[in-house]
Amino acid sequence: MVNHSRFLSGMGRPATFSNPLRKRLSESSLSSRRVKVVCVTGMPGCGKDELLGVARDLGFSIVRMGDVVREEATRRGLPITDEAVGGMAHAERQAHGFGIWAERTLPRIRGEHVLVDGLRGRAELDVFRKAFGEGLVVLAVHASPKTRYERMMRRRRPDDAMSVEAFRVRDVRELSWGLGDVIAIADLVLVNEGSLEDFRRQARAALGRLHG
Repeated sequence: MVNHSRFLSGMGRPATFSNPLRKRLSESSLSSRRVKVVCVTGMPGCGKDELLGVARDLGFSIVRMGDVVREEATRRGLPITDEAVGGMAHAERQAHGFGIWAERTLPRIRGEHVLVDGLRGRAELDVFRKAFGEGLVVLAVHASPKTRYERMMRRRRPDDAMSVEAFRVRDVRELSWGLGDVIAIADLVLVNEGSLEDFRRQARAALGRLHG
């Protein structure tokens, strides 16, 4: 039997990211790079949508890998639910390789200052690195399981997990794709555990620096 309260509180905040924005943005190797594409990653419910809103305001073009997945699900006549869409996405990775959704997203990435939402594994990152090289930066958003679950319950998007057990299953599934790996090696990490305005300030500072 799953101990739900333990699952939701067990991961917590990474101690090494107590001030991730200041720590990472000061690196000269990043600030001197000409950034063309920002790939955003993070666990479900961490706050990526809020980051995308800030990015639009700053002039980034937005490409969502999830749109590619949902369009394929719609083409197949599948319901837009976590179980159906996530299951189909997983089956495609099993059949065609874990980089398949990045490969299908690439034709949509055009021009400068593009933010790609939905990076979920090393194989996908390898596809984008091959295409954009040093012009690509990975930005991760982190929030605890408890915080993420509560946000999902408030927003109730059709493809969100609607129970603690479904939330746990989705986390395990996405971690199996290598999501934890790309979060761990991200160039920038924003911790989203405070107020919405605090997170937006962090996002504006990080993205403003990358936009140039």
